[in-house]
Amino acid sequence: MKTVLMVAEKPSLAQSIAKILSKGSCSSRKGLNGACSVHEYMGTFSGQSVRFKMTSVCGHVMSLDFIGKYNNWDKVDPAELFTKAPTEKKEANPKLNMVKFLQVEGKGCDYVVLWLDCDKEGENICFEVLDAIEPVMNRPYGSERTVYRAKFSSITDTDIWAAMNKLGEPNRNEALSVDARQELDLRIGCAFTRFQTKYFQGKYGNLDSSLISFGPCQTPTLGFCVERHDKIQSFKPETYWVIQAKVFKGKESPLTLDWDRVRVFDREVGQMFVNMTKTSREAKVESVSKKEKAKQRPLALNTVEMLRVASSSLGMGPQHTMQIAERLYTQGYISYPRTETNHYHDNFDLKGTLRQQANNPFWAQEVKALLSEGLNRPRKGADAGDHPPITPMRAASEGELGSDGWRLYEYIVRHFIATVSQDCKYLQTTISFTIASEGFSCSGKTLISPGFTEVMPWLGIPLEEAMPVCERGDVFTVEEIKLVERQTSPPDYLTEADLITLMEKHGIGTDASIPVHINNISQRNYVTVENGRKLKPTNLGIVLVHGYYKTDAELVLPTIRGAVEKQLNLIAQGKANYQQVLQHTLDIFKRKFHYFFDTIASMDELMEVTFSPIAATGKPLSRCGKCHRFMKYIQVSVTKQKDTGSTPI
Repeated sequence: MKTVLMVAEKPSLAQSIAKILSKGSCSSRKGLNGACSVHEYMGTFSGQSVRFKMTSVCGHVMSLDFIGKYNNWDKVDPAELFTKAPTEKKEANPKLNMVKFLQVEGKGCDYVVLWLDCDKEGENICFEVLDAIEPVMNRPYGSERTVYRAKFSSITDTDIWAAMNKLGEPNRNEALSVDARQELDLRIGCAFTRFQTKYFQGKYGNLDSSLISFGPCQTPTLGFCVERHDKIQSFKPETYWVIQAKVFKGKESPLTLDWDRVRVFDREVGQMFVNMTKTSREAKVESVSKKEKAKQRPLALNTVEMLRVASSSLGMGPQHTMQIAERLYTQGYISYPRTETNHYHDNFDLKGTLRQQANNPFWAQEVKALLSEGLNRPRKGADAGDHPPITPMRAASEGELGSDGWRLYEYIVRHFIATVSQDCKYLQTTISFTIASEGFSCSGKTLISPGFTEVMPWLGIPLEEAMPVCERGDVFTVEEIKLVERQTSPPDYLTEADLITLMEKHGIGTDASIPVHINNISQRNYVTVENGRKLKPTNLGIVLVHGYYKTDAELVLPTIRGAVEKQLNLIAQGKANYQQVLQHTLDIFKRKFHYFFDTIASMDELMEVTFSPIAATGKPLSRCGKCHRFMKYIQVSVTKQKDTGSTPI
């Protein structure tokens, strides 16, 4: 009897998939590495009875590194890492003995079905698994196909069986694009990191970081934060003036009007307009307009939007959010959480997905109303060709998911319900006035139909007092006219949500790696996360970015990395040659490295201004009690000058 070995990306996924495909009849045992279980059952494959063995890896099987001698920082010139230093694939986690485990389970198998996550990283892991298994598989006669790839987006019976019945092949081009990214990040990151760390290590006493790292994506990510910091520091508030007018009619509450000119930057000009308007005690209605407007329901949820909302509204960092989303996915509560797509295909079962939420007391009323009255077709978003939008796959309760798990799941459910709801509709009334010859206006909104905001109430139209009933030619009495002084205000520090938006816009990182880059700049002590999840650069982060600007701005600007990402995507699509892209990019960064090497003194000048140089002995002296910088020992000579009596030092 032939054997089919099936491999998932995580042990929990293997267990869930085996349970579905065996209809709950599989037997399980621990693998020799102790981390991965093996689930076995009998079934049919390619029209024949076979024995299925379902197991998993634990993420990447292999990682890329330099061969041994090139990992010695003291004996290797960092410039050699661009081309001369050979690389090799090593086991990502040697303690797991994953290669040996796969070979033991794969020995003598006839077919392999790969159930790795369906993204570029998963495709890359497919070939890592195959490299381990293929040498020990049974060799088929003729051209019989032995390797299959399952494509799925959620851990549901329907999706898993559909994937099993429509097996494809692993995508070599997508795997190569990941290989290229890994090698570029390794060579470029290590060369710059080793050089600048060794250059500054032991030179300054209060860097608060032993490793001064550089990353082709990490550094532009930090650059966005420092750019905003610089705008805040260079901001000079400007005084301006506005005219504030209050009018009333009869016994109705007074209305505060907005000045049509908005503001002026000259107080005397503002006072002139006040004096003009004070010549009249009447405000004449020039027009009353009523317009029905709509606040659009959201697009279907993709990864970047989920990360933005989790940070801005739930107070959860991107890295933490992705960990929770991964857990919800592997447990079958949501679809695959890494997707750029925010558009549902025409054949997506919207009604079936919605029906699963009909008994949850938090949104049962809205769901039942939609099922009864009919779903609204979701807005047309962008189909990136990867996975469907992030969608709830089955009902859950807070007790099942835990606090943060429930908060994220609840948002995903409410967002999905909103996509198939009606738009929020409201009436906007605007009344235009003239006082003397100056124009003023006021406006208010009245809710017509809440639509999707019933399930997402925080996005609803704010309640406002009803506008007075009036028409053109009516006259209101002026209660007050005054000149109010105000100042322009600086921008605030970037929030994680702002940063995610900028990274997506400029092509820095992928939906999977964006949280990692943001986490890295925090872990490296380049930024601190303040209240409201705002990212405030540290002195070290600021000096590094300013130093890159002085030496080679392209090291920190998003343009060059964005261009590299486009090339990597072309490799994935089979439109660019892997080796050519790799070599071309390394050549560019090698030249940049040599220029950085020659001009690092300009970065050092900034370091010396900000941080305390350690004494020549290598031991820092005590800190200054006022500025807290390490003090230098300076030997001086004193010479008296006869003509003036001054004592230069």
